[in-house]
Amino acid sequence: MTGPGVYYGSFDYTLQSKDNITKNASLLPLEESESSVKPLAVILTEFHILLLFPDRLRVMCALNEQLVDEDVYQPRFGKLLGVCKDRIKGTIWSYTNQSVFKYKVTRESRDVWRMYLDKGEFDLAKEYCKDNRANLDQVLTKQAQFFFENGNFEKSAMYFALTERSFEEIALKFIGSKQTDALKSFLEKKLSSFKSQDKTQMTMLITWLIELYLNQLGELKDTNQDRYNEVHEYFQKFLAQSRVMDCLSNNKTTVYDLIASHGDIEDMVFFAMLMQDYDRVVSHHIQHNDYKSALDVLNKPQDDQLFYKFSPVLMQHIPKALVDAWILMKKKLDPKKLIPSLVQYDHSVQTNQTNEAIRYLEFCIVELVNQEPAIHNYLLSLYAKYQPNQLMNYLSRQGDIAENVPYDLKYALRLCAEHNHKRACVHIYTTMGLYEEAVELALEVDVDLAKLNANKPEDDEELKKKLWLRIARHVVEKENNIKRAMEFLQESELLKIEDILPFFPDFVTIDHFKEAICNSLAEYNQHIETLKQEMEDATESARSIRSDIQEMRNKYGIVGPQQKCSTCSFPLLSRTFYLFPCQHMFHSDCLIAEVLPNLSESKKIESGGATASPCHLCYAASYVVG
Repeated sequence: MTGPGVYYGSFDYTLQSKDNITKNASLLPLEESESSVKPLAVILTEFHILLLFPDRLRVMCALNEQLVDEDVYQPRFGKLLGVCKDRIKGTIWSYTNQSVFKYKVTRESRDVWRMYLDKGEFDLAKEYCKDNRANLDQVLTKQAQFFFENGNFEKSAMYFALTERSFEEIALKFIGSKQTDALKSFLEKKLSSFKSQDKTQMTMLITWLIELYLNQLGELKDTNQDRYNEVHEYFQKFLAQSRVMDCLSNNKTTVYDLIASHGDIEDMVFFAMLMQDYDRVVSHHIQHNDYKSALDVLNKPQDDQLFYKFSPVLMQHIPKALVDAWILMKKKLDPKKLIPSLVQYDHSVQTNQTNEAIRYLEFCIVELVNQEPAIHNYLLSLYAKYQPNQLMNYLSRQGDIAENVPYDLKYALRLCAEHNHKRACVHIYTTMGLYEEAVELALEVDVDLAKLNANKPEDDEELKKKLWLRIARHVVEKENNIKRAMEFLQESELLKIEDILPFFPDFVTIDHFKEAICNSLAEYNQHIETLKQEMEDATESARSIRSDIQEMRNKYGIVGPQQKCSTCSFPLLSRTFYLFPCQHMFHSDCLIAEVLPNLSESKKIESGGATASPCHLCYAASYVVG
């Protein structure tokens, strides 16, 4: 309390100055009518000052120093003596010599925001009206307007976006001031306030923002490179936001057209990559002959359909890199669908494309164990045309069993014959089981090759002999090499000297095959001796058999009246019976009843009820008596 008024503030003991430790201090002056009358007491609340005079209690606002309320006491209550505050409950008490009065402070801060707003202390104003949306909107609007009037358009845009003011009004405000950056900030802030289901509004704002960015980039590109790079970075970050990407996923064509209208190829490629529209990106790189970049894009999603679509073009320009990418994909790609990419349209020379095509097909067959006929047929055609030295290795690996080879035998034969690969043709003939054609063609290449194929029909000795005879005839007639023909007798057990002799000329010396003739005669003599011995053995066997038959005819048995059937134990002579050498004897009907159930239907029909089987007890041969 001072003479001019009330000096109030707060103490700050952290201040370095020792002369003055007060903070936010100010003087609340008394009115001229009150300056002659001193206040009896002073009470401070958070935002008000209560002054007790002899006849009244005045409430002053500490923020704007205005009179808020005045309570005049009637003389009948007595003389005012003082006022005090309950620090625990916050109630204020005034008292006279006759009475006590209670003051309760309720919602003291309800209008504080307005006072802070009038003073331009926007943060404090927002703090005291944050629970009231209407009051907060007034504070934000005034703060945004304050920044706008002071040229701080970026901040103004941020606060305008938080208000309930008309969107069109604020947008036109910034457009009229030609504040593109502030307009972008306003739109981006407004965009962030939308919910995910507000797709239409979000799409409109995003499209407008893209247009603003593109216009700004176009203006800065040739005038301010540093600023251009900065805006361009912000633009790409904006496009990469998940909300933006999600919203534009169904409106990609609109954005493509918008970017294309500004001729911004770089950002169109960037946006296509964000949208994972790899088809468009690869097409762009190929149109600009940037095949390496196109392949790099293909490798990111590893989409087999994209490989099938663009591989024919890339194979013409970067075959090695493309085949490396195919190999990395392994079984994700279907080699049969890549055949159009492997086809070489210029067949006049062997190119790097051909070598890479062969490398990939070999990988499919060896590593992936691919059995597709189309793959094997095409590799076979490339071998036949460009790498004939690898042709026989391939055919040998596939084997010579027709059911197991993966390539088309007829196609392979026609292809090899067209390119005059006779060894390959011989192998294919053999695989097809055409041994005569194989040997006939092999004789044009090498006699040893013909001999190798002549031994292949393992189960048909007649055919094998025929093939060897064809080789022998060729050696005798075409090569006139009788000595070599005679060597065939040692190499094949099927050939005899008499088989080869008809091929010899009428006038030829016997020196070359004298030994062979002698060996053949010796073999025939040995064979004749063997036949004689077999005939003598057969004669002796026949003589022994005739003797046994004669003895059987003279055999007999004696049956006495006391003999009984071995089955029913009745006298044997009572009816027809069978007597066996083993001395077992049965009535004929008893024996039939025992034997027939064990015979098959066909045997029963053949026997017709008669029994010609051995004794069913000891299996000795039988004969009938009486």
